Amino acid sequence: MNDQIRRNMPLFPISIVKKLTELSARQIRYYEENGLVHPSRTEGNQRQFSFNDVDKLLEIKSLIERGVNISGIREIFDLRVEQEQKPAPALRNTESMSDKELRRHLQKEVMMAGSQGRSSMIQGQLSRFFH
Repeated sequence: MNDQIRRNMPLFPISIVKKLTELSARQIRYYEENGLVHPSRTEGNQRQFSFNDVDKLLEIKSLIERGVNISGIREIFDLRVEQEQKPAPALRNTESMSDKELRRHLQKEVMMAGSQGRSSMIQGQLSRFFH
């Protein structure tokens, strides 16, 4: 059994997830209602969370603490899914790119890095060019 299958197995009831995440049951249900987490259900209709669900709830908690609202969190998650579904772009020769194309590409990279919480020193330097 590979690690991805293990991480997606529904194992934890909400009582354990509350302890692991320090979130209330109401908060967890709210995030589920807003489509941010998708726990499995037992035959008795009880929620069962996987390791990935717990990780996602911890990330949601962290983003909320940083001031990101539910819409922003949903956008971050949607962008991440979109990026994962895209095929890896072929390396392009930057010499053949026009200045406008290169600028657009750099702007997209800077914005994506910031939206996923992966800021870098270069981002601060490059961001002054994009308003």
